[in-house]
Amino acid sequence: MTPETQALVRSATRWAAVPFVPEVRLLTAAEPFALWDRTARDAPPFWAFPWAGGQGLARYVLDHPETVAGRGVLDVASGSGLVAIAAAKAGARSVTAGDIDENALAAIALNAAANDTPQVIPRKLDLAAAGQSDAGGAPAVILAADVFYQRDLAAMALAFLTAARRAGAIVLAADPARAFVPRAELTALMSYEIPVLTVLEDTPIKQVTIYTVP
Repeated sequence: MTPETQALVRSATRWAAVPFVPEVRLLTAAEPFALWDRTARDAPPFWAFPWAGGQGLARYVLDHPETVAGRGVLDVASGSGLVAIAAAKAGARSVTAGDIDENALAAIALNAAANDTPQVIPRKLDLAAAGQSDAGGAPAVILAADVFYQRDLAAMALAFLTAARRAGAIVLAADPARAFVPRAELTALMSYEIPVLTVLEDTPIKQVTIYTVP
């Protein structure tokens, strides 16, 4: 986290409780488009909002703490750090919050501190090139929310998650029925109806499914 990225995150957001996970509060932007212009990046500011899949997976982890309690966890494409923070609150021993965006890493650090979860460590992670060693070892639990919205990313994410499962990790993913969810490779565990920002989703409610990699 640099002073510049920290200043951007703070200036563009305000603290708000997560609608479906009120145990967590995040620095949240009111709308994406002006902030997207400010970041001058190709990708939207995913770190500035509690996305549907992240809310669902965070809720699942908090309601099923035995999934992560006492274990090392990697949250892939962490964004705001919501899922990583939930894992920490559920008793994870350590949590690596991986993301490729430097602004996301700044947001994760600020959000983790505000939620009293010092075991959450932001770390730059390029999913296209990552192996488990890039995330600080071989985590026992891999969490991934909202990673199936684009074809190439979905393929990279699935390859990473299936490799982690073959290596013995528990793997959980969450998605609100995006176009490229590889359902044939996943096992559904449960679903939630989750309130979302209409400016992002064009609907007030999204159905999110929690999956495992068998």
